[in-house]
Amino acid sequence: MALVVQKYGGTSVGSIEKIKTVARRVIETQEEGNQMVVVLSAMAGQTDGLIQLARELTDDPDDRELDVLMATGEQVSVALFAMAIKSMGHDARSLLGFQAGIHTSHLYGKARIQEIETGRIKKDLEKNRIVTVAGFQGLDDHGDITTLGRGGSDTTAVALAASLKADVCEIFTDVDGIYTTDPGICPRARKMDSISYDEMLEMASLGAKVLEIRSVEFAKKFGVPIHVRSSYNRERGTMVVAETKDMEKVLVSGVAYNKNEARITIRKVPDQPGIAASLFESIFKSGIIVDMIVQNTSEDGLTDLTFTVPKVDFFRTMKSVKEVADKIGAEKVLGDQDVSKVSIIGVGMRNHAGVAQKMFKALAKENINIMMISTSEIKVSCLIEEKYTELAVRVLHNAFGLDDDQEEKGQ
Repeated sequence: MALVVQKYGGTSVGSIEKIKTVARRVIETQEEGNQMVVVLSAMAGQTDGLIQLARELTDDPDDRELDVLMATGEQVSVALFAMAIKSMGHDARSLLGFQAGIHTSHLYGKARIQEIETGRIKKDLEKNRIVTVAGFQGLDDHGDITTLGRGGSDTTAVALAASLKADVCEIFTDVDGIYTTDPGICPRARKMDSISYDEMLEMASLGAKVLEIRSVEFAKKFGVPIHVRSSYNRERGTMVVAETKDMEKVLVSGVAYNKNEARITIRKVPDQPGIAASLFESIFKSGIIVDMIVQNTSEDGLTDLTFTVPKVDFFRTMKSVKEVADKIGAEKVLGDQDVSKVSIIGVGMRNHAGVAQKMFKALAKENINIMMISTSEIKVSCLIEEKYTELAVRVLHNAFGLDDDQEEKGQ
């Protein structure tokens, strides 16, 4: 008997009919001889609707109460799902995050799972119940409800799979797997049979929205195999697993992009120890994530410093940086929101030279200017003008042999 954890997103349970469809699918999997734990998101649009209600009441809703409010979305889903299972003649038990023993840090809206007490879930499984757990939520050590941030139901599912030592964690979405890039802008993208944890981490951090990054971190740490597949068919999807030697034969596995980028440049900054620390201190204290950073060669004791932040944090960052720039005597602060980041990812890069040069050449051929570059062992990212994003993705996808009519190349 296998223990299977399944997670269904908001679109998969977006109506009563869809909930019934998911219930039938879960029952079929149980009847194949499996123990079933099912994690559900709120019904499609419900979380946004709850946030809108709070915003109508106040421009600055209390963080604690906002988490209490948002957690109700998943409560609706799991209750309706358990009712559906029971109406079909099978036993089920719905559990909210705290009832499932999910303990989190004390950070409303962005809590992190610290521990899961699985005793209650195991008792229900022993009684042959289908256990359905509300995703996205938990309880902190003050006894308050917390939420894990957008995409948190993925993290709930993988964390439960790790704690229960499940055989597999199946993430059901509105796509049928993980593609070499976004099929919406590159019709020749291919579905991958498998991808390594490290490649998936890079793709998630670089803009791919199929899996939430913390769920992949959990999977890698605890060796949980993730099967990303469609809610609408029975086809095999994509396995996210530990790296194998065969994966290194492929030079580039995927192309990612992120339009949620903004660039900030501080001109003529004094090139002295501690200046960079003072510039970034207020940004880091605000919880703003800085991505790419470039510092030019010093001339006459002055330098230019350029970095990127999420577009949503652009104005807040500009205000903070301008205040510090005035104090340290920098010349001026420039900002640009019309940028995006395109990236190539692949574990095969570790053992092959010339990958970056091939990327730069492909972009240059289309007269796409590169503003900034960052690299790691298994990825190269370029900041470009946002209007060229789709073109850049298609060009790179083709250049590295990823189109569906090309053979995978280990160049």
